[in-house]
Amino acid sequence: MRLASIDILRAITMVLMIWVNDFWTLTDIPKWLEHANATEDYLGFSDIIFPLFLFIVGLSIPFAIKNRLNKGDSKFSIAKHIIIRSVSLLLIGFFMVNYESANNESLITGTSLWVILMASAVFLIWTDWKRSPINKKWHQYLQLLGFGILIYLAIIYKGGEDGSTWMTPQWWGILGLIGWAYIVNALAFLFSKGSIIIMSLLWLLLISLSIIGHSQLSIDFGILSNYFSPVLTGTIPAYTTAGIVATLLFTKINKLDVKWSYLSLITLGLLNLFFGVLTRPIWGISKIQGTPSWLGICTGIGFLLFALLYYIADVKKITNWAKIIAPAGTATLTCYMIPYFIYPLRSITGIELPKFLTYSNLGLLTSFGFALLVVIFTGWLEKKGFKLKL
Repeated sequence: MRLASIDILRAITMVLMIWVNDFWTLTDIPKWLEHANATEDYLGFSDIIFPLFLFIVGLSIPFAIKNRLNKGDSKFSIAKHIIIRSVSLLLIGFFMVNYESANNESLITGTSLWVILMASAVFLIWTDWKRSPINKKWHQYLQLLGFGILIYLAIIYKGGEDGSTWMTPQWWGILGLIGWAYIVNALAFLFSKGSIIIMSLLWLLLISLSIIGHSQLSIDFGILSNYFSPVLTGTIPAYTTAGIVATLLFTKINKLDVKWSYLSLITLGLLNLFFGVLTRPIWGISKIQGTPSWLGICTGIGFLLFALLYYIADVKKITNWAKIIAPAGTATLTCYMIPYFIYPLRSITGIELPKFLTYSNLGLLTSFGFALLVVIFTGWLEKKGFKLKL
């Protein structure tokens, strides 16, 4: 079973992610569109996009795992796939987050070429070569070349202000955070046999960890925090657990009464929104700090958008409007990686858009056009048989 609403919601989120990630190239854009600062009690439009993607990961997990079980895959093989997929996300995220702190002068390649090589390695390793037009005999060699490039990049890496530091997990990067949220939730769903009670309890546990982490009762996890903080702080995986609960609740109630299934999603959405707004005076709304109020508001938005798009795409079958962005929902990782070639190539070549195209409202339109071009190019690659798959 595959819901059009989930693919469309994923596609919309990815297009918006590419768009907001391009804001750094623009000037004089409205504050409400941008990310809030680290110490600011504020929710910018950009602060909603990543939580929504984590929520969508949760929406997809029950369908993906049940599909593999229906095909006869054992729990062991599914668990193995979950772990490999998660480790892959952590590895890519690890390299990406260290690119942000690389020292251009100390790197023999410079940061621009370093990131191009990194993105090339990702494509070499994780392209679904079996579905590509490349001869089977080359598949293993291409993947080995990719791993060789990553090893080389790790060896030559120099980071920090003076180039004296090596690669560290830091905050794991966007893909790394997705990896942590995915492994916790996918394994929990698999071994709980999709129990809505157990997944709901896990959701409450993660919300509690988020609340505790922002109170005087904060737990000191010691050295574990250096590596597992995305899980131990609760907020990040809680978004994905909420998505799983949304799918389980909706599918179970939908079999009995579709109106009640909508009502359940809308009720949970509103409850989460109220929780986030009412607790704002306590913790403030902050993506960077990962506050419970940010968690509540963005989770609520996730529930409400899922209900709305299910009605539009799966009930009314109104989906043609989303065809242009469909590749962002089916080849999401490919779409996400393409800008990691474009930005450094632009830096190396010195190519820049005229300033009037990067200013204010016209700049926003240009940037959104860039996001759509990335999606269209992703679709072209997908048709040619080149798509990343973890």
